[in-house]
Amino acid sequence: MNNLLTRITQTPGQCGGCPCIRGMRIRVSDILEMLAENVSITEILEDFPDLESEDIQACLLFATRSIGKITSRRIDCRN
Repeated sequence: MNNLLTRITQTPGQCGGCPCIRGMRIRVSDILEMLAENVSITEILEDFPDLESEDIQACLLFATRSIGKITSRRIDCRN
């Protein structure tokens, strides 16, 4: 599962340093926003033919891990 995270890249000067998919100018946040707006994975893959289904999974895993880190920091700060 951690291999999925290798699909997420952050490059200074590209998309403002935001996490992107495999060095492309497709931000993780763009994919997450589309999913939140009920755009299906099939539709996303049709609209972005360079993407693979594993890229979508990587975005979801990245978001989950990121939220976990934020939550951990908040809990540590309160103790």
